[in-house]
This record gives sequence, structure tokens and C-alpha cells, in this order.
Amino acid sequence: MKVVETELPGVLIVEPDRFGDDRGFFQEIWHARRYAGAGIPGDFVQDNLSLSGHGVLRGLHFQNPNGQGKLVYVLQGEVFDVAVDIRDGSPGFGAWTGATLSADNGRQLYIPAGFAHGFCVTGETALFAYKCTDFFDRESEGTIRWDDPRIGIDWPISDPLVSGKDAAAPLLSAIDRAQLPRYEGGR
Repeated sequence: MKVVETELPGVLIVEPDRFGDDRGFFQEIWHARRYAGAGIPGDFVQDNLSLSGHGVLRGLHFQNPNGQGKLVYVLQGEVFDVAVDIRDGSPGFGAWTGATLSADNGRQLYIPAGFAHGFCVTGETALFAYKCTDFFDRESEGTIRWDDPRIGIDWPISDPLVSGKDAAAPLLSAIDRAQLPRYEGGR
């Protein structure tokens, strides 16, 4: 397994080992000891799955309190996946990183609590899975505009299909800092 640190501390690209032959391949999706050794906590409590068509963009979502760390990956298709540092007081506040995740490349992205998350479907469809470190809590959920110019995400699609909630989300600068997670130093 190869782990690549991104420019955002704690956000990691994971490239699990794949063993293939003419029948297909085998790949571990999660191995607690191996991932813990790479700095990814094993306290996942909820698994989620979504199916989306080409051009669908979901995000940017977060929870505070009850932040969710997420290990995300694609079972079918391809997405461009994004994490944004929204921790009040963080040196990287408002910075983003992105990675292409697909069924073909088998990559995963680990996004710690304190970051907003979103993705857009660049393939025909995407079956997108993610493990979460806390339960979904509607009272804690927040959304930031996917096209916030201050964040400046370079999405690979120009006219995405977004939900009404995501389209009406506030810019990061319009959110009361008390509603955002706090930077605790380090990761």
C-alpha cells in the first residue's frame, strides 16, 4: 500500500495494492492495522454509498460538531474528489486539494474531520463509497458553495448538476466562524 500526503496536512491519497490476473483483481479496501500505521484511524462507525450520473456534483459538505473523517473510494466509474480545510484558525484555512478516484485506479482519499468534502462525477456514472468516523447528524451538517471563488476549486466540469441545497449554500466567508470546526494544531 502506498500513501501519498497531499498539501493539506492529514488529507491522504491511499493507493492500495492490487493483485490481478486474467480473471480480474483482488484489493483490500480496509485493513485496520495497515491503515492505522499510515495515520488513518480505524474508528469508522458508518458506511455510505451513492450512485450518481455524469456531471453530478455533491458538496461541499461538513459536520460541526460531530465532525466526520471519511475514507472515500469509487466502486464503479470515476470522480474528481475534493477536500477543503475549513478549520477556523488553520494556516491552510480555505485551501483545497483534489484527486481523481476511479474503479480502475483503485485510489482512496482520507479526509479528516474538520474538512469539507465534495466530488463530481467525471465518468458516465459513479458508485461512490465512504467510511465515516461519526454518524450522520442533520443538526450538525453544513454546506459551502461548490463554486466559492475564494476557495477556487478547479472542477473538471463546467456546468454541474447540483442539488437545490448545494446550489443555495453560503460562501465560506458568509459562515459564522463559530459554526466551523476549530483548528487544534498539528493534523
